[in-house]
Amino acid sequence: MGRNVLPVLFTALLLLSGCGRKTNEKENYKTVKVVKAARYGEKNTEVFPGKVKSSLEIRLSFRQSGPIERLLVDDGQFVRKGEILAEMDPRDYKLQLEAVKADYEQVKAEVGRLKNLHKKKSLSDNDYDKAVSGLEQMTAKYDAAKNALSDTKLRAPFDGYIQKKLHKEGEIVSAGMPVFTIVSMENPEVEINIPSNVYIRKKEFASFSCRFNIYPGMEFPLKLESVNKKANLNQLYTMRLRIKEGKGTFASSPGMITMVSINFNNTGKNYVSVPYSAVFEKGGDSFVWVYDSEIKKVHARKVEILKINNTESVVISAGLKEGEEVVSSGVHFISDGEEVRLLPQTSSTNIGGLL
Repeated sequence: MGRNVLPVLFTALLLLSGCGRKTNEKENYKTVKVVKAARYGEKNTEVFPGKVKSSLEIRLSFRQSGPIERLLVDDGQFVRKGEILAEMDPRDYKLQLEAVKADYEQVKAEVGRLKNLHKKKSLSDNDYDKAVSGLEQMTAKYDAAKNALSDTKLRAPFDGYIQKKLHKEGEIVSAGMPVFTIVSMENPEVEINIPSNVYIRKKEFASFSCRFNIYPGMEFPLKLESVNKKANLNQLYTMRLRIKEGKGTFASSPGMITMVSINFNNTGKNYVSVPYSAVFEKGGDSFVWVYDSEIKKVHARKVEILKINNTESVVISAGLKEGEEVVSSGVHFISDGEEVRLLPQTSSTNIGGLL
């Protein structure tokens, strides 16, 4: 009985030790994640958040100084071009106009009498010219006084909305001190900020469009207006784009948030893109690990980097073809010719790989 038990135990130990060796051998293979090199340029689009801006926003002020007598509009009110928005107390300017008008009428009448004398050769040309010059000066003063009185009324320079009222009735304001902020609603613009790697490709810009959450499924074409030549403090370049007209029923308001798509021209070259994490440096050159699915091994391959996108991807101009698989993580822990295992794909019904 005892002699029969020993061979059985010995055989079981051999089987267990064999299983252990297979498990250890399996565990020696590194598990990696691979991705396929995607063609760059076929669908080359960058998306940035933007904000709707008024195409024209100015601060309105009186050209004269004095107390505000009446404010005729409120915040958010729509006004037409030429509409009176506020009035300044005109008393001083009326008195000034009356005084200048009296002097003007007197000089005008005197020049009329001198003109008759000049025709009769009873007045020299020099004296007559001096009289005419005096009338011209007085006419200019009279026109200035009329303009000053007219400027006690503040008018809208264009159709738009009163953004903000900056003073109250009875307050004394100086000439040029803002009283209202007015914005135009014609041809609204969208403002975005782009990084330097997109700015240097501005010659490749093909078209622009934007989307709004309040208009689901709709895309609105844009026209480029300007790109700042100098970066701001965040090293971003400001772009202004105008919303094209004639795209169905569309209404936007300054301050609305939108997503702007910049579409680039197809370069026509065989560039590919891979994740930034797939590239590693060695001896001053750039490499990727190319995975061979037949032998399940990886090999280092030298590549040429064209540029790094803000989407954390790298554009490769040489050394890699579209569709080739490269290791996208853990590139610093692999050796050339090493056999690896692929990380299993997570099922859409097994989120987090819990099952």
